[in-house]
Amino acid sequence: MTLPPVPGPEVLVEEIVEHEWEMMMEVLSHRPELCQERPGGYRTMREITLSSLSPDTLRTYLGELRRARLAGRNLVGEKHARMEEAAAAAPSNPFVPRIVAIESAWMAQLCAAFPFTFRGAVADYARALACELGTLSDPTVTLLYRDVLAAREAGRNLVRERYETLFRRLARGTLEEVEAKERAEIPDAL
Repeated sequence: MTLPPVPGPEVLVEEIVEHEWEMMMEVLSHRPELCQERPGGYRTMREITLSSLSPDTLRTYLGELRRARLAGRNLVGEKHARMEEAAAAAPSNPFVPRIVAIESAWMAQLCAAFPFTFRGAVADYARALACELGTLSDPTVTLLYRDVLAAREAGRNLVRERYETLFRRLARGTLEEVEAKERAEIPDAL
């Protein structure tokens, strides 16, 4: 008996984004979400975010999304509910604050290097990430932590890589070019 081929990362990312988009469209929030009005932007950002993950992490997360759908859970809705709470629940997995700390440090580096492009993004970034990670299973969070640690040990900044790819895909230029445009739009910028 021949087994079907294991799907590659691109196929995994595509299916994950499809599940997430379906969940996003089901989210009933108190305010309309901009990404609901711009599905292309949402899909692009999620594809870029997910593309930095290992195939093991992608497969585990996809399985988690499938199980959530079968159980009637909406992970995107749960993330948004957590974000709307005054105080987000403490994560049950000890790797969540570690992932948030590493990714927040990466975002802080980006904000320091490109202050006009990423004004005040660190706090919102950390909260959104913590809320998202809080909806995931221990196996998925553990694999995410492994991916983040491997990137950090290799001297990579995944947040920077994601935004560089995003701006390239949106034909906005390099981070330096985007920063120059943002700086030019602010009167009396230093």
